Amino acid sequence: MTEPTKIDKRQHIVETAYGLFKRVGFHATGIDRIIAEADVAKMTMYRHFPSKDDLMVEVLAYRAERFERQLDRLAEQAATPAQKIDRIFDWYGHWFESADFHGCLFAHALAEFGDPAHPVFQAAARQKDGLKQRMRLILEETMPTDDANSASAALLMLIEGATLMARMGRPDTAIRDARRAAMAILATRVRPQ
Repeated sequence: MTEPTKIDKRQHIVETAYGLFKRVGFHATGIDRIIAEADVAKMTMYRHFPSKDDLMVEVLAYRAERFERQLDRLAEQAATPAQKIDRIFDWYGHWFESADFHGCLFAHALAEFGDPAHPVFQAAARQKDGLKQRMRLILEETMPTDDANSASAALLMLIEGATLMARMGRPDTAIRDARRAAMAILATRVRPQ
């Protein structure tokens, strides 16, 4: 068996930490547990991630990139802005039903790190802002910028609320109701052709 490369070890640490953070939480997951579950030496951990903050920020970036790629693929299947928004809600509906659903890692990070100056808080906020911006850009195809901005904020709030409701054990009604409200928002804001 060949020795994994440094990149593989780094990625393995990130994926191990991701699994722990989403199930157990950021503060509740210690570095020693990550080292043990990743089966790496302490020196290897600190060579790749000098601090736990560095690792947490990397895990959030890893998750954000995966999410963006998934939404990019879904957007390719949609022709209209409304369909693209609907595909985002589809993604959430599937996620809510998956065994991998433990609530939103970014929302957990925001809750655990309440200081807006903390790098973990900033990484999580960037992801939420990125989703809002994605939806705003989609909506600007059919509505004025100000309307697209407020509609994308409302859509983000619907998604966040649906995610919380799904975590409370109501995934079907959460996504159904959020989607209905989203489509109603879009129907009232579309620019006349």
